Amino acid sequence: MADIPDQLVLKVARDREGKRDVTARRIGLAALVVVIGLGLLNLFGQRPSTTVAGSDAARLEVYAPERVRGGLFYEARFRIDAVREVRQATLVLDSGWAEGITINTVEPAPIGEASRDGRLAFELGRIPAGQKHVFFLQLQVNPTNVGHRSQDVELYDGDELLATINRTITVFP
Repeated sequence: MADIPDQLVLKVARDREGKRDVTARRIGLAALVVVIGLGLLNLFGQRPSTTVAGSDAARLEVYAPERVRGGLFYEARFRIDAVREVRQATLVLDSGWAEGITINTVEPAPIGEASRDGRLAFELGRIPAGQKHVFFLQLQVNPTNVGHRSQDVELYDGDELLATINRTITVFP
């Protein structure tokens, strides 16, 4: 067996005599386990939820997470079920859908895109009675985006408001 180096004191290095860092390490490890457990319980987001609104003309469904983390890629799905014919379907999204969030893809491509008083407007065209239209956004949360944003969604037929969904997104660091 090799000799113990002169600079090494076994009572301190091996036996930890006089060291009080064990409690601090245990507290740090317990805090890390709690944060991981809360993440597994979806406290910090990513799991999507469904919100529905409707009228006698159409039913609007939004399927997207309400809590996300910085850097996360996620998808939002908008489903429109036409009870009667919707001639000029237009989805209007609050600015919270794009503020601090990058829109990577819009599928299927809308007929037109515009701004309505700072909100995103996607013109989807005609949806026959009894038919559905499914619209997807693929998004990424910018890492510096933290806080709450309004992500309300409105469905119009031309200038007629058919359905409104009020929702908020919470962005964690």
